Amino acid sequence: MRTRLLVILGCAGLVAHAGDNSLRQRIEYVTTPGVSQVSIYLQEPVRFTSGTLTNSDRVYVDIQHVSGDLALKGPGITGNDALIRQIRTSRRDADTMRVVMDLKAPAIYSVVTLQTPPSLIIVLRPAHPPAPELLAQQVRVDNPGFPIASLAAPAAPAIPAAPAVVRTAPAATAAVTTRRIAIPRVTHAPKLEDFLDGRQGEGSRISDFRQREPADGKPVTQPTSAYVSYDDDNVYVVFVCKDEPGKVRARMAKREDIGDDDTVSVYLDSFHDHQHAYYFTSNALGIQGDGIITEGAKNDDLFDTLWYSEGRLTPDGYVVWMAIPFKSLRFAGGEAQTWGLALGRSIARNSESAFWPQITHRQNNFVPQMAALDGLDQIAHGHNIQLIPYGAFTNAKLLDPSVPRYQTQNDARVGLDSKVVLHNSLSLDVTLNPDFSQVESDDPQVTVNQRYEALFPEKRPFFIENAGYFQTPLDLFYSRRIVDPEFGARLTGKIGRWAIGLLGIDDRAPGQQVDPGNSLFGDHAVIGAARIQREFGQDSHIGILMTSRDFGASYNRMVSIDTRLRLSPTWYFTGQLARSFDRSYDQNFKLIDAQGPASFAEIKRSGRSFTYSADYQDLSQDFRAPLGYIKRVDLRQVSQYVGYYFHPEGSKLLDFGPSLSFGADWDHQGRLQDRYSDAEFAMDFTGPVGFKLTRYDAYEFYLNQGFRYHNSGASFYANWIKWLNFNGSFQAGSGLNYTPANGLAPFVGSSQNASFGLTYRPTPRLRLDETYYFTRLGTRSGFLPSGGTPTVFTDHFTRTKLNYQFTRALSLRAIIDYYGLLPNPGLFNSGRYKTLTGDILLTYMLNPGTALYIGYNNQHDNYALDPEIPPMLRRYGDPSYLTGSQIFVKLSYLLRF
Repeated sequence: MRTRLLVILGCAGLVAHAGDNSLRQRIEYVTTPGVSQVSIYLQEPVRFTSGTLTNSDRVYVDIQHVSGDLALKGPGITGNDALIRQIRTSRRDADTMRVVMDLKAPAIYSVVTLQTPPSLIIVLRPAHPPAPELLAQQVRVDNPGFPIASLAAPAAPAIPAAPAVVRTAPAATAAVTTRRIAIPRVTHAPKLEDFLDGRQGEGSRISDFRQREPADGKPVTQPTSAYVSYDDDNVYVVFVCKDEPGKVRARMAKREDIGDDDTVSVYLDSFHDHQHAYYFTSNALGIQGDGIITEGAKNDDLFDTLWYSEGRLTPDGYVVWMAIPFKSLRFAGGEAQTWGLALGRSIARNSESAFWPQITHRQNNFVPQMAALDGLDQIAHGHNIQLIPYGAFTNAKLLDPSVPRYQTQNDARVGLDSKVVLHNSLSLDVTLNPDFSQVESDDPQVTVNQRYEALFPEKRPFFIENAGYFQTPLDLFYSRRIVDPEFGARLTGKIGRWAIGLLGIDDRAPGQQVDPGNSLFGDHAVIGAARIQREFGQDSHIGILMTSRDFGASYNRMVSIDTRLRLSPTWYFTGQLARSFDRSYDQNFKLIDAQGPASFAEIKRSGRSFTYSADYQDLSQDFRAPLGYIKRVDLRQVSQYVGYYFHPEGSKLLDFGPSLSFGADWDHQGRLQDRYSDAEFAMDFTGPVGFKLTRYDAYEFYLNQGFRYHNSGASFYANWIKWLNFNGSFQAGSGLNYTPANGLAPFVGSSQNASFGLTYRPTPRLRLDETYYFTRLGTRSGFLPSGGTPTVFTDHFTRTKLNYQFTRALSLRAIIDYYGLLPNPGLFNSGRYKTLTGDILLTYMLNPGTALYIGYNNQHDNYALDPEIPPMLRRYGDPSYLTGSQIFVKLSYLLRF
């Protein structure tokens, strides 16, 4: 969300003398997530100086040769973001006016001078470096920049259960048919041993698995059978997979960490609505992964539930046994049930995924192609209650560099997460004093010199189940905006063809971000969200989303309607209309009303070879979505994507082809803000191995100036060796300096970005990951500046991560991170940061609700005593100064009734 406060001098508290010929009667204050901007518009160019006061908690700008008096009436301009507490002015002398920004947190700043119109622009960003922080400080929120090109480091492969539409190899001529199957009720639960040595246990046998990748429709390359049955409590699936034992990829790993292994999967559309499906995945040793598929949305691989699996390697392949409790699923009422069912197998070395029934890329969906599962009778349970009490203890030692001295913080917290399942289809979740700390650290991202903040996904259990119910094409509900709740309740589920989601929760964070003397200090924000969705036709729906946020006398209301229409097996239309109603405090804590519309429309075609999409967004200047993930407003944006991939038959080359995406956006005055084009050519081979060539060109309007930049690059990934996988990327071209040194305007320089990742598994239980990111921005020949070093900044990030899996439940993980930002202070406004962090975590996890964590982490920075101003610290040398350490223990236990 982007907010703008205009302070009219003389009309809103600033008084200028009639003889003042330099000020233009206006200061503009703009906030976006992670950036605050104060603009002072002038009649003519002026000279200025700037600096910090009181250990960097105030930033000042002295504007010289300003005649007349200038003063603020009242307390000044009150900030409404995480950086600025207050903006005020004062007269230094008869010729100089001072503008002071009191800060809530340390910040780096730059002052940019513009000639047209004459103005000074002060840009502030958080001062802490974008390196991994201590556990207690790891709640971060992110927005993807448009149209900034991201560093093209290939991500680790996802669990093969994900049914996203991707490129495939040649199709077979076999027709696609929808299948039905009835499974038997068994009196004794099947065991893995019943299926060893070629024996066939109980259950309906399925063996006609067909490839989706690489050869759409052809039989699976290795013989595969599955046996499906159920009893009063569970659905049972046993996979018997033939293969050469030495070629099967199976490691003793943490839960969910099986993306590089051979796996088998079960998909259950428990409402048979062709919209949603659970998936349960296991490798050959029984290590689990699970999630939820929602048609038209991203897979929710953060969903976790309780189920059981065992796996065993055999002389001719492997066998996997699964038991999925009905209590872990939501389904419709009635004694006789019809569900959707699909079974899958992936063979990593062949880049192969196969399914029963055949699920083809010729259709732009997954769940509607699943078979109908009959025979489930009398599976409803009278009660289903789950309680997860927890206790957490933290002891932290943190350095306050402004004093400097260490502060010790001890925190003990207990709480409860509870779930009551109503009629097997509705889930009521209640949380009391929840622990929303993040035990696992976020994956590293490059965040230096970015215009917008980075995105980190939701990982908190209370928000995860049925999170897709609150998703819409415009992301109007982003749960990480709720920072520190004390109490919350959520009801989600389905009744017939209706899906519902209701949420009520508070947030203590807003009341902690205002001054202690403010009447709102200590108050809680009250937050609500409601979602109703009706399914109709084949794979289509229409829905309404409403959100509400109240804090003091301010509020925000959001109403939205959206739809997804299936036009054909390959074409879909998605649309949304929204309107916000907002009452917010302005700079003088007066309430200002605003309301504005937003809209989105997309048409998309996905197929085996040809993919095309086109979308349009329109967000008015007065649109407000404080609970959403909206990067900016006052925007009209169009974008398109087209790609075509060829699939040679009988070749190790799976597919190859070009793709092109391009787009542009304007503000509502018709001024071009951004324009970009991104061309790619990719090739994928068995192994898996692949590479990609890219060319990116962009225009960006930033701080009232237009900039053009470009880059060309290449990336690759390789995993043909069973115990080794690596990837890398390199981009070179030009890039924009968003954080120039004081007195400089943003400028385009030469840029280089590189990344490299390696995963080494010397034994099935030990995993070593190495990650490296490199970013450099330099000046261009004959441009800016003349003389001196051509480097604007160099940024390094390395991570070494070691994990040893003693058993399926017990693991030990250690991480060492190094971050170094080496700026040229004459060109880039940032300190010289070097940070070294260590993190060790012992985990004992019986299931997603029952776990014990014991961890320790610390951080060292490049601080040293300043010999000129003792005992102050300054950034100097290597990261040898301890700035924080922490030990923590967390225990939770799942109780099920």
